Amino acid sequence: MALRHIATFCGDCDCGCPELYLAEEAPPERRVVITDDFGQKIEMSLDQLKVLAADIKAGVLESVLTSA
Repeated sequence: MALRHIATFCGDCDCGCPELYLAEEAPPERRVVITDDFGQKIEMSLDQLKVLAADIKAGVLESVLTSA
């Protein structure tokens, strides 16, 4: 399955930063692929990614980020 790279979420090191890909030929519920620096991945739909992005924009994660 071909993956189209969309974003890297670190980029300041050589540690295998988390990355976001689109698997355009995958079933719709598995089209978004996020990899981590431990070799694991999650797959989700574009609709789920839209909800995640909207939540981030709305500040849902702010309390987690400010307490770290």
